[in-house]
Amino acid sequence: MQELQEPFDVLVNGVVYSVFPEEDNIYTIFKAGTEFGKIEKDTENLWIKLNPETEMPLFDNDPEVNAIGQAITNYVPEEDSDDDEDFE
Repeated sequence: MQELQEPFDVLVNGVVYSVFPEEDNIYTIFKAGTEFGKIEKDTENLWIKLNPETEMPLFDNDPEVNAIGQAITNYVPEEDSDDDEDFE
């Protein structure tokens, strides 16, 4: 069983998006504290937004969704360490 990733923030065009990983390349996105919606990775460079009611893909090629997706793809989680006393 794959361990769920912790939520994280990405910065896209000066806007902070909070990313909450779900299952199978699906992410719930919050934009400035308001729910933006769920997005899903379709191909390596294409991300799609899901319909809020049905969670079916909306194939509308949204540049904002693709930019958020690219930021998710580029996100590197911080290494987990048992001792968080390394901050100097």
